[in-house]
Amino acid sequence: MADEKRLSARRKHQLKSAMLVVANTLLEAEGKDKVGDRETFLADKCPALDLPNSKDELLELCKKLHEQIDEGEEERYSIEFKLNMVLNEVKELNIKIVDLRGKFKRPRLKKVRMSADAMLKALLGSKHTVNMDLRSNLKQVKKEVKEEDKQLRDVGDWRKNIEDKSDRKKMFDS
Repeated sequence: MADEKRLSARRKHQLKSAMLVVANTLLEAEGKDKVGDRETFLADKCPALDLPNSKDELLELCKKLHEQIDEGEEERYSIEFKLNMVLNEVKELNIKIVDLRGKFKRPRLKKVRMSADAMLKALLGSKHTVNMDLRSNLKQVKKEVKEEDKQLRDVGDWRKNIEDKSDRKKMFDS
């Protein structure tokens, strides 16, 4: 670690370029190996085709090729089936993990304006029609109007009351 900090920028650049060259050569060699492996696999699975001259030999060759194709399709189908089973199992296990953690994103709830009747209809279904007029069940109270409040409201024109107020002022002044 201490040596890396003391390296100059030029030395770092040289080391990086050398590493890139080595990595590039390794990638090229790996690509050539893959091409060689592919060719040997195809040579094993698909030998060179010798076409016979007679019709019977051609029919026999076709039957043989059809059998090989059927075997390949069966193998492909079984591999696909196993893959789907493994993928489904992985999905189920991921769901179990999320459930065990208890962490999940709660969706943002939208504000919905709904009357009590509509809410009950949505919960109970359209068969149950319940009229929930909550205001009709409330107790009705008659408000008693006090005489003082009535007098305050019925004060009337302010010019008429000026004389009354002036008399009161005279009472306090004397």
